[in-house]
Amino acid sequence: MATMANDNFRGVEMKKGEPVDRALKRLKTKLDTEGILEEMRRRRAFETPTQRFQRKLRTASKRNKVRWQYSNKSAADKEGDDKNEG
Repeated sequence: MATMANDNFRGVEMKKGEPVDRALKRLKTKLDTEGILEEMRRRRAFETPTQRFQRKLRTASKRNKVRWQYSNKSAADKEGDDKNEG
């Protein structure tokens, strides 16, 4: 039976002969992409409602930028397909 601690494990497996600093870099990258480091920094100090609103605006703009890139990429692919058919 798995313990509670193992269910929430976040980490990286070290490859054979891999330097420790390389594994640390992979771990930091993974934590950064998951947003864990940012959340830790945020929880370290009190955040005013104005700061919270501004943070949410920043993250929303990043999310929308990525969404926009993918939606335009698929639209461009469809246009390319249409030109090849005609």
